[in-house]
Formats: sequence, structure tokens, C-alpha cells
Amino acid sequence: MTIHPTAVVDVTVRLAEGVEVGAYAFIGPGVELGPGCRIGHHANLERWTRLGAGCRVWPFASVGGDAQDLKYAGEETWLEIGANAQIREFVTINRGTGHGGGTTRIGDDCLFMAYSHVAHDCQLGDHVIMANSATLAGHVILEDHVSLGGLVAVHQFTRIGRHCFVGGLSGVAMDLPPFCLCEGNRAKAHGLNVVGLKRAGFTPEAMEALKQAYRIIFRSRTPMAQALDKVRAEVADLPEVRHMLNFIATSERGVSR
Repeated sequence: MTIHPTAVVDVTVRLAEGVEVGAYAFIGPGVELGPGCRIGHHANLERWTRLGAGCRVWPFASVGGDAQDLKYAGEETWLEIGANAQIREFVTINRGTGHGGGTTRIGDDCLFMAYSHVAHDCQLGDHVIMANSATLAGHVILEDHVSLGGLVAVHQFTRIGRHCFVGGLSGVAMDLPPFCLCEGNRAKAHGLNVVGLKRAGFTPEAMEALKQAYRIIFRSRTPMAQALDKVRAEVADLPEVRHMLNFIATSERGVSR
């Protein structure tokens, strides 16, 4: 464990083996750092935050700050981040709120590029990538392997499905379906994320079934409920197809088409 003498570390902080804390970093009450975490100079871990093993926080990032929500009244809430997160310069990630579940959660192996922002009560899966200045409002859900391009803005309570890639400068106001390429203001699906799915090892059978489901749901002009029934009747019953159907069927904000 290495802590620079100018760093400020609260007496309640729990540090695992191999943690490094740089010059002028601030680590506040209730923070827990897993093995091998590296906290850069001038980084701020405000309070009530847990980081898993191997996380790295670059200089001037602000992690675990109070929610930017006028209803937040100072109650104890948490930010939980999994293993191997990469949190670049000037990133801001806020804790949850008492009325919103109490915890902002982030999975393993996520990358937050400079100036990106995760607001209160968001729930992020594994392998999420947020490019420079991408922004999540409160209560957003990003499933596993979601990638957001630079300057993407996501409205509160919106969901984005797994393996979805959202192009830069997009404004997301409705749920975006899994496995798709999405773009625009307001963002909508423009096809399957074919390159991303191939890189992730999806089988040819799964790719073909998702293509069939996509054409029926997003290109046939069939009303949504009828389109989902048509997919269930005509497309192979694979886990990937079932996930797409369930994601759409359970949407509260509606899925952008």
C-alpha cells in the first residue's frame, strides 16, 4: 500500500492490499478500495463508495459525490463499482438517493472517458463504455456491453439494451433495443450492431435470428404488439431473441423505432 503524504484519507476508509493513492487525492468517510486500486493525484472519492479490485481513478475525477437532485437530503447512500473500472480525467459519478433505491451500481470492466457523467441511482452492467462527455441522467439502466459515443445524452429512467452501440451526439429519450446500432436526436435503431456482435462471439444462428426479428419489429411497420407476436411465431426461439422480446415488452417509456 502506498499513500502520498499530501493525500487526505479519512480514518474510516478501508484499503486493501496494493492500493496506491497519489498526491493531494481526497478519500472521504466510508470509502472502500479493493486490491490493486490506483487513485491518481487530485482525484476525489467523496464518501460511501466501494471500488472493486484493480480500479483506476485518474486525476481530477470526482467519484461518489452527492446526487444532483433537489430531493436528496444528505441521507446515507452508496456508489458501488465492480472490478477493473477505468475512470478518466474529470469524470463525475454520483451516489444514489434514498427515494431512488439508495445505490448507484456499476459492473465490472467499465471504461468512463474524460468528462463523462453517471447520475444518481443509475444501474450499469459489465463492459460498459462511455466516451468523452457522454452523460446519463438519474435512474438510467445500461445493460452489459453498451457503448455510448462522445456527447451522447441519456434522459432519466431510460434503458439501453445489451450490446447496443449509440453513435456520438445522440439524444436518447426512449428505450433503445439490445443488439442494435442507434443514432440521432432523438436516437432510434438503424440496424443490428453486426460488428460488435461478431466480436462478442455471437453464433451465425443467433445473428440470423436477430436479423429476422429486427426486420419484423423495426422495418415492417407492423404495430409493436403484433410484431412481437409475429417474431415469437416465426423466428427461432433463441436466448438472444427472447431477451430482445422481453426488453421491448417490459419497456415503460417505449422503445424507439
